[in-house]
Amino acid sequence: MEMFISLIGMVLIFESLPYIAFPDSMRQWLRQLAEMETAILRIFGFFALAVGLFLCYLAQRTSLFS
Repeated sequence: MEMFISLIGMVLIFESLPYIAFPDSMRQWLRQLAEMETAILRIFGFFALAVGLFLCYLAQRTSLFS
């Protein structure tokens, strides 16, 4: 559970950096994101999920990161 809470904290830190460094650009990017078609957002989400699962697999099952 400790690792999970640390992971959530790291994700929040990582996700907040663009909003701190480039707030105006992030606002414009979020507007563009809101105007995208649903199918494109689904494809992007699926791709992000697949990359995340692959990275988790590499980290847990291989010695690549040790």
